[in-house]
Amino acid sequence: MHRIKKLTAVILSVLTVSGVSVVGSFTAGASGTGAGLAEWALNAYNEGWSYSWGGSSPGAVDCSGLIWSYCGGDRMSMLSDAQSNGRDWGYVSDGIPRVHGLGLARTGHVGVYIADNMEVDARGDEYGVCYDEIGGWNNWDCWFKLTAVSYPDNGWEQFNGDSYYYENGEYIVNTSRTIDGTTYYFDSKGRSDTTPSDTSSSSSSSSSSSSSKKSTAKQTVWQKGSNGDEVTKIQTRLAELGFYNGSIDGDFGDATDKAFKAFQKAAGLYVDGIAGSDRDVLYSDDAPSAQTEKKEEKKEEKTEEATEAPTEETTPTSLSTGDFSNGVIDVQKKLSDLGYFGIDATGFFGDFTADAIKAFQEANGLEATGVVDEATYALLFSDDAVKATVEETTEAVEETTEAPTEEVTEEVTEPVEEEITEEVVEEEPATEPETKSVAAAAEPMGPVQMKPAAATAAKTDSESKDYSGTASSVANKTNKVAENALADSSANVQSSFAAQVKRTANIWIWFVLVALILGIATFIVLKRDKKKQSRYQRYASKKKSMKAQLNTKW
Repeated sequence: MHRIKKLTAVILSVLTVSGVSVVGSFTAGASGTGAGLAEWALNAYNEGWSYSWGGSSPGAVDCSGLIWSYCGGDRMSMLSDAQSNGRDWGYVSDGIPRVHGLGLARTGHVGVYIADNMEVDARGDEYGVCYDEIGGWNNWDCWFKLTAVSYPDNGWEQFNGDSYYYENGEYIVNTSRTIDGTTYYFDSKGRSDTTPSDTSSSSSSSSSSSSSKKSTAKQTVWQKGSNGDEVTKIQTRLAELGFYNGSIDGDFGDATDKAFKAFQKAAGLYVDGIAGSDRDVLYSDDAPSAQTEKKEEKKEEKTEEATEAPTEETTPTSLSTGDFSNGVIDVQKKLSDLGYFGIDATGFFGDFTADAIKAFQEANGLEATGVVDEATYALLFSDDAVKATVEETTEAVEETTEAPTEEVTEEVTEPVEEEITEEVVEEEPATEPETKSVAAAAEPMGPVQMKPAAATAAKTDSESKDYSGTASSVANKTNKVAENALADSSANVQSSFAAQVKRTANIWIWFVLVALILGIATFIVLKRDKKKQSRYQRYASKKKSMKAQLNTKW
């Protein structure tokens, strides 16, 4: 029992000494400001820091490590430390003060309050560092003022490029103040309309003993809720391109968010409303404009109108064999409705179309010329047009369904290729003649005729040719920006990985050292006990021998 007590005492002594040396590395005495901590946390989010359990180095942190990497202080129990040191704290359900860089706590987790009900926290391996709104599933129990951070009571405070004025521990909003002879106006978010020339004379801090640590945070993305000069620049460019018609106020609100999403859609970018690397495309000469989008919509509307029934203004004066147009499609569809045309409309006026016109003209008392003149056209689309009889319909069907002879097959194969080649070489506008020659060769076969989709596709390709070049240029620039972002991310990951490996190595060294010390201590205790036991056994044996000799004498 005595040996066990000794061994326990040695173990506790070793653990105490080693624990002090390790925990001491987590309680650095550095300090900073609330606004600086808020900017530091935003920077961690913008740079995409990874989550690393136990990590407290820039680039790889856990929830408390995110705060400790900026200001130090108590690493393990920040809320309890603040309460025990008399710092202000309260429940989030009762409201959060207008103070930058407050600590937020819930069971097993801490975060940083930014402003406007937004917070930053290192959430986990799958999420990394997150920037999120407080409420709903993302709720917090308490807010508190960190012991290692100083917060202003009264005076100016700079945060994220804007100036704020504190009174009684909170920055003021929706009001004005005359300070040192100058009147300043503060909006709903507490931002001053004018940057003060001197911010040191009228400011005081609730923690006079702490030294300030200047944040190196640099904002890289802007989204709904952001503000500043870069937002003004974004709004100005969106207005130039026709996507934004609101006020240029530097406030990334609903109107700016909607306009930027419209720009992303027009440029073929991912539509998320976040102005990060997309700004390179926004500021480029190839950036799409809202007017281009409207022109494309008007073209689509005109195309739809062209496919509708023709009016008096679009009525052709004459259609005959060899013509190829939307007017021919209208005539063929109408002939099909009346029973004179037994195949799909192609837009090409061939022999089959001419025969159908002749049949219609004969049935309606007109001269059978096979040409669509004004009289034929007017009667064809009137309510007085006579439909084809059953006999005429049967004859038309029989003509179109007859099996093609060898002569027809020869005419459709070899001559078609020669005809297309000759016409493409001789004439410059290759699109329309090529389609016309194919339709001309195919029409005698009836059901084998071309669909009008070929002509429509050709037109669509030519109309979108110019915009494709622009889209290609925009896509190339976006890809370059993505490569740069991946390179930066790779560098961050490598530094984070190195920090994690270094921390893991330190922990293992500590464990090996403790095990070695415990082993030596155990060996010494056991060795001493073994010697004592051996002495006792020799003494007992000698005493027993002496007692036996005395008994013999007596």
